[in-house]
Amino acid sequence: MNVNEAIRAATITLGERTDSARFDAELMMAHALGASRSDLFLKHMDDPAPASFQALVDRRAQHEPVAYIVGNAHFWGLQLAVSSAVLVPRPDSETLIEAALGALADRPPQRILDLGTGSGCLLLAALGEWPDAEGLGIDRSEEALAVAAHNLNLHARARQVRLLQRDWHTPDWQTGLGRFDLVLANPPYVESEAVLEPAVRDHEPASALFAGPEGLDDYRVLIPQLAGLMNEGGVALIEIGAVQDGPVSAIARACGFDVTLHRDLAERPRALELKIPLGKDDCSA
Repeated sequence: MNVNEAIRAATITLGERTDSARFDAELMMAHALGASRSDLFLKHMDDPAPASFQALVDRRAQHEPVAYIVGNAHFWGLQLAVSSAVLVPRPDSETLIEAALGALADRPPQRILDLGTGSGCLLLAALGEWPDAEGLGIDRSEEALAVAAHNLNLHARARQVRLLQRDWHTPDWQTGLGRFDLVLANPPYVESEAVLEPAVRDHEPASALFAGPEGLDDYRVLIPQLAGLMNEGGVALIEIGAVQDGPVSAIARACGFDVTLHRDLAERPRALELKIPLGKDDCSA
């Protein structure tokens, strides 16, 4: 069986399990060949199919995300390494970067904090826009921090970024962090009983997904602590679920923040922009 025939066979196999069967098969074949997708079409379609390809198809048939199978994903124009220790970067999260660019158009941030950095996708995207800034990424997962460190090295940002293992549910986690001009956060926000696609439910890290029965537990812990991390005039961008703008905005306003909603490309609520009023240092929700 040649490459073209193997891709067609895989597309049929995967067709009942995913809406992107052909695209997935092409990405996995390119990975198996060690080639780009464009080179796959230009140079390899008549080559013998590599023996390793079928094992990749079998993994995808069990709903494992393609990003984990091939070991990388794209975000804000960056190719990033990913593993099952981190969430797969999603285009919806780019809303935070777009909102940050608008909020800080006239005053580039000098210090950027990424809370729950995972793969480092948000922090690396922000540093791509503000290359002179200093970055700090925190995560409670040692395995996630290892993925982020790899990506920082991949994109030559390691010298301007610190990574720390911290958990905002523990006392004194903010010690020594200082204050920031831009805070980015994509905390867990999925309801504990939510019905999810198998690729998410069975493969992505539950600790980065679920946040109690309403999906609000991490917002209730994190948002009241943000003011102590922000410089005067600082901005925080927090990702939210599509139906969470009301309750999360209420939490933020109870802390005295000014709140602006940003929508993703599908016009769904996706991020809240929080600005700290002058003279406000902390709050209690």
